[in-house]
Amino acid sequence: MSLSVVMSRSLVGLDAPPVHVEVQLANGLPSFTLVGLADTEVKESRERVRAALQQSGFAFPHNKRITVNLAPADLPKESGRFDLPIALGILAAAGQLDATRLAACEFAGELSLAGELRPVRGALALALALRQGGAGRTLVLPLASARTAAQVSGLDVREATTLAEVVASLLPGEAAEPLPAARALARLPALAGPDLRDVKGQAGAKRALEIAAAGGHSLLLVGPPGTGKSMLAQRLPGLLPPLDEDEALASAALRGLGHTADDTVPLGQRPARAPHHTASAVALVGGGSPPRPGEISLAHGGVLFLDETPEFPRAALEALREPLETGRITISRAARQAQFPARFQLIAAMNPCPCGWLGAPPTLGRSCRCTPEAIGRYQGRLSGPLLDRIDLQVEVLATPASELMSLPDGESSAQVAQRVAAARQRQQKRQGQPNAQLEAGRIDAHCVLDDAAARFLRSAAERLAWSGRRLHRCMKVARTIADLAQAQTIGTAHVAEALQMQRVLAA
Repeated sequence: MSLSVVMSRSLVGLDAPPVHVEVQLANGLPSFTLVGLADTEVKESRERVRAALQQSGFAFPHNKRITVNLAPADLPKESGRFDLPIALGILAAAGQLDATRLAACEFAGELSLAGELRPVRGALALALALRQGGAGRTLVLPLASARTAAQVSGLDVREATTLAEVVASLLPGEAAEPLPAARALARLPALAGPDLRDVKGQAGAKRALEIAAAGGHSLLLVGPPGTGKSMLAQRLPGLLPPLDEDEALASAALRGLGHTADDTVPLGQRPARAPHHTASAVALVGGGSPPRPGEISLAHGGVLFLDETPEFPRAALEALREPLETGRITISRAARQAQFPARFQLIAAMNPCPCGWLGAPPTLGRSCRCTPEAIGRYQGRLSGPLLDRIDLQVEVLATPASELMSLPDGESSAQVAQRVAAARQRQQKRQGQPNAQLEAGRIDAHCVLDDAAARFLRSAAERLAWSGRRLHRCMKVARTIADLAQAQTIGTAHVAEALQMQRVLAA
């Protein structure tokens, strides 16, 4: 009886827990048994491994009883990532390679029937888990996956194209042919997005966009059709500073969970997601079996734009409440939970009524014909608890076309981005995170108001019957306005501007 152990990893959400691939060859009735809570994709690896070994010129132990155990037994395993470690385990148990060299490596890869290696899903998640675990092992992956994983610094990642190459690197002594080190994907320059200069007028909405970018705040834009709500939202990513190394890798790893190979987008560029209003709650928060990230997780570190927000299903909108507060989403199944990060900036846009022309100036030649009941039902599709979690609520006013033609160009995205970057640096130096992410226990320490501003805010909160959450959000917005003004404490002018952007719809 022969036994070998090969290290690999599974995927549970964004986590990649280690898996011991144990292979036993024993005398008895010839069979090939695979145990350890394996999905159908994993069980089918028996035929792929058998054909790949034979086509690669290795002897398959047909006359042995083969047992493969994927431990721990209660951890779900899916996809074809275990083909390569199973094949290596069989060869090691049969004495066809140096089993002692397996302990220094971790393997993942799907095998073709000809013995070629195909990329696996979640290569960045595997690499991040290996670095976090501090095991110090070499990660061996198919070519495309290895080059994606090599973007994680501090790891020894090796690339291979065939099973025969991997086996050759594990031969005893000087006969071994080392695998080449993986070359990380080239980081392309960030693509230039649409410029804020293209939006004519709308000084108030542009100011709100700058504040939202500077503090990481969520924003609701309310106005008639054609006023520039979508244009403004599309320009927010261009105002944000680039992601740091850890944020960029986490964002790219989330995108890689949904595809065979991770997206080759610039790591420093913040993601921008804009799902259609027919998207379901599962499409937004994630789901499936095994659970996959939804739009809110794919927007982690970037912007989630919901156009025509009241048209989204009520369940989908209400599912945003917890992620907006906590920055993560937990998908629960009967046997297991999967948690994904979801620290995104929400930009929502909507019309004020079903026809869209409520409050439009007479110069536009349009007037609202909706009944008060219809307006109330339409605006009521955004619940009070959801509105209470949106930091900024701004009205985008309609501008007559005759005036629009004569308006001068405003500031460019680059000019505004400089002020945003300076404000973000002040926040990072002061508290280590954007103002929007401040927890309740840290607000009093970092959002210091002078006496006049404190009295003004207290009076406004009492008149408007605010909740504690809304009061804290107003304080954080005022802190961002003060950061843009390079002020150490929050003054009355900062609070007054924050109050103007707190409530457009009735909460």
